[in-house]
Parts: sequence; structure tokens; C-alpha cells
Amino acid sequence: MAEPIIRAQQVEKFYSQPSENRIQVISPTDLSIVPGEIVALLGPSGSGKSTLLRMLAGLSQPSAGEVYWHGKPISTVQINVSIVFQSFALFPWLTVLENVEAPLKARGMAAAERRERSLKILDTVGLDGFQAAYPKELSGGMRQRVGFARALVVEPEVLFMDEPFSALDVLTAENLRSELLELWQKKTIPTQAIFIVTHNIEEAVLLADRIIVLGRNPGHVRTDFKVTNLVHPRDRKSPAFTQLVDYIYKVLTRPDVSPAEMPRLQPGRRNVRDQRQMHYEMLPHARPGGIAGLLELIIDLGGRADIYKLADELAFEIDDLLPIVEAASLLKFLKVEEGDVNITPAGHEFAESEILKQKELFHKAALENVLLLRQITRALSNKSDHTVPEEFFLDMLDEQFSEEETQRQLETAINWGRYAELFDFDAGRRRFILPEVEEPSEETEEVTSE
Repeated sequence: MAEPIIRAQQVEKFYSQPSENRIQVISPTDLSIVPGEIVALLGPSGSGKSTLLRMLAGLSQPSAGEVYWHGKPISTVQINVSIVFQSFALFPWLTVLENVEAPLKARGMAAAERRERSLKILDTVGLDGFQAAYPKELSGGMRQRVGFARALVVEPEVLFMDEPFSALDVLTAENLRSELLELWQKKTIPTQAIFIVTHNIEEAVLLADRIIVLGRNPGHVRTDFKVTNLVHPRDRKSPAFTQLVDYIYKVLTRPDVSPAEMPRLQPGRRNVRDQRQMHYEMLPHARPGGIAGLLELIIDLGGRADIYKLADELAFEIDDLLPIVEAASLLKFLKVEEGDVNITPAGHEFAESEILKQKELFHKAALENVLLLRQITRALSNKSDHTVPEEFFLDMLDEQFSEEETQRQLETAINWGRYAELFDFDAGRRRFILPEVEEPSEETEEVTSE
């Protein structure tokens, strides 16, 4: 095996808390990028994909562990990498040529040399003739081509790409993927390795020589394997392609099952999650109406659906569909088995009931299966005035989640609790209250946690 260009050894990302606990974003992780590979990094929202990319690219320091560039700590050497971002991140006041020249100018390259190199790379990515145009005059696909040209003009040894096609329409994204792959295979660009973060499973299977799938809470490597049975150009309709896509869906939707236990392939190295068990299960950010809609679709399909085919039929990306599936599974309305979703009797009853009955069933499922909702309800019941300040629950949650995610968790809990009529929330006073309970003007009692 070739010596890695970049090697991460037990890198972590965490944020310290006033207490002894800390918010763990990335658990201790080993990872390498070697010459001659396109590596795709997949994972659900909140798994730390972009955080890991930034540590590997030297933009963010790990909280622990070390990243090495050709065997030397990345903080001690000059590295040669570029990043293509999801947003085009162009300077609107500069022309296409000036945008591409910008990183060379920052490196102190002479005007004549940087102009020659920039014109050459613009021609390579199909932008010859647009040198004098401004970004506002270009389509989204052409603006992203400028982003590619700007990243490639410095002749990076490793090209990092953070969801570079997600802001484009389907046809434009497909065209750019094909062009990138052609440049890579023909060695038109000097880049030795490409590392792409994506939430699109098909994109990863189309492009990558190696695929890494992250789990979350905290981010950790679920599986890391080489794609050995598919040659370029890859046929989406081939059995091997669809089988690999289905396998990755199973890894993403079955966090409780080791990828090695799943059929299809035996993956390579896998990091075992070694962090403490999370006290609160992360609430998927899905609305009750979305859960009901998904259940109705599955009933129409006979009560069982393949997640991959369902996402394709709905034109959903994995990050669009998975939170709804996870929410329905958490409430025991669905079971996820081998990449398929099966509606449960409770889910069937919920989907086919009238609105008032749906609220009753959601009420029951939420109390039985969601610890946070159960704690909020019990705290309200135990208070003499049946009110609790929001800050009480924020303090409990921020021992486990980041500040942003803590707020999102509570917002989802409020949404679910209101729908199920478990409690109400006074946004002006930032207090939880039991429905139809009169509040005194002063709160004097303390709340004890469960």
C-alpha cells in the first residue's frame, strides 16, 4: 500500500463543558488518504462530515490526536491542498479570470505566470471564453466550474470537496461529476487524491474508489471499504451498483447493527464507538405531519418499502428521508430491517386514524419512547404551578449536545409535545406549561430532575 499523503491518528473533536462532561463531535478516529484514490465520506446530518474534512485539510485543529502530512505533523509543514465548497464562494466583484488567479496572487506568483496558468485551467474545465465574465452572469454549473478551476489552479496534491454538487440541478450535477471523473482518469490535473464529502449515496458509488460511512452521536467510522467490483464508467442499473447502494443505505439506517453483520460485503477497517452511552437519544428533526405522510405512502405500497427505491421515487436525498424514517422508527410506527421499512400495527393505526385519534396515539407513543418528552411532562406534573422554565431542560441537554443542537432538540420536543397535547410552551416567557392550567404570576418552587 502506498504511503499516505494525509494520515489522521486518533483525532477527536470535542467541546469542554463546565461540568466533567464534554460534547463529543468526533470520537477518536484513524483515517488515511493515499495517492490514486477518490475517497467519499458519507453520513447522516450531524455526524461530523465537514468537521472531519476541515481537520484533515488543516483548517481546524483536532481537540486530541494528530493529523500528519507525509509523515510530519500538519501544523509544522506547508501543505498543498484545495477545497471546493457547496456554496460557490466566488468574489462577485472579480471576473472569472481574477477569481481563479486569486489564490496564486495570494501566494505571490508573478502576474504573467498566474495569468498563463489560470487561462490553461479555465480551458481545462470548459470555461474558455468566459474569462471576462462576472459570477452574476454565469449559471450555477458554470460558477461551480469556476470554483473547480480556482481549486485546481494551485495544482493541489489533495483536492477536498464539501458537497460540491448539492446546490446544482440534477442534470448539471451529473455533467460536472462526469467531467471531474474524466479529468481525474486522464490525469489532466496533477491532483494525487480527491476527498469528497457527500450525502448522496449514488454520487459516492459513481465516483469513489473508497467509501467511508460515518455514524453519529458522536461521529465515528461505521465502515471503510474499497469499491473493487465496479469499473468506470459505472452503470447505475447494474446489479453490483444497486447492491452496493442498498448496502450503504442499510449501514446508514441500522446504527445498532455492525456493518460486518450485514450481507453484501465484508468491509475493511471499522472504528468501534468507544464513547459513553448517550443519555438522551437524539430526536430526529421531523414533523408529525411528515411522519403520517410517510406512513400513508408505505401503506399504499403494501406496508413495506425499500428505502433506496422509496427515496428515488420521491426524489429525496438521504438527509431528507432519513429523519422522517428515524422518527417513525423511534415512535415504533416503523421497523427498519435490511434497508427496508415495515409498518407496525401501531403505525398502521396512526396513519389511518382521524386527526384526534392520531394525536392520542402520538401522545401514547411519545411518552413510551421519548425520554425527554417523558421528563418534561413529569416535571410539569410535579410542580405545584405546573410550569417549568426552558432553561432547566437546556441545562440538561447541553451536557450532551452542542449549543445549536441543544436548541434544535428542544424545538423538536416542543413541536412533538404540542401536537400530542402533552404540554404547551409560552414563547414570550420561555416556559413550559401544562394545557389548561392557570399559572401564578410568580414562580417560587424549584424543579427536581427525574
